[in-house]
Amino acid sequence: MKKSILLIALTAIGTLSTLKAQDTSSLTVTITNIKTQEGVIRIGLYNDEATYLKKIVQSKKPEANATSVTVTFNDLPKGDYGISLYHDEDRNGELNTNFIGIPSEPYAFSNNATGMFGPAKWEDVKFTVGDTPTVQSITL
Repeated sequence: MKKSILLIALTAIGTLSTLKAQDTSSLTVTITNIKTQEGVIRIGLYNDEATYLKKIVQSKKPEANATSVTVTFNDLPKGDYGISLYHDEDRNGELNTNFIGIPSEPYAFSNNATGMFGPAKWEDVKFTVGDTPTVQSITL
C-alpha cells in the first residue's frame, strides 16, 4: 500500500514538473557595445503593455566588466515581453540625464528599438517567449 501511494506521488510530481517545463521557457539576453567596464547593466523585463516601463517582472544587474555581457531569465511563462536596460556607470541606481532630461548614460531596448523623443514603444520592443529558448541581442 505504501509503495503504491509513493509511486502515485512520484508520478504526480513528475507530471507537474513536465507541465511546468511545457508552460515556461528561457530568455537569454546578450548586451554588446559596452564602452566602459565600470558600473552595472540594469536590465528590466516587462510582460504587459499597460505596465511597460512601470512594473518590472524580473530584473538582472550584471557587472559591466567586459565589452559584452550575457544573462538568462529562466522559467518564464510563455507570452510577450519587452526589455529596457541602461548602463549604470556610476552605480547610483538611476538613469542619469542632462539638464533637459536627455539620458547621459547608455540605454537600449529589446529588438534594438529606438524611441522618438522618448522611450521606444511597446509594439517596437515586444517579442514572444515560446516553446523554444528565446534569444535577444541588444546593442548599447
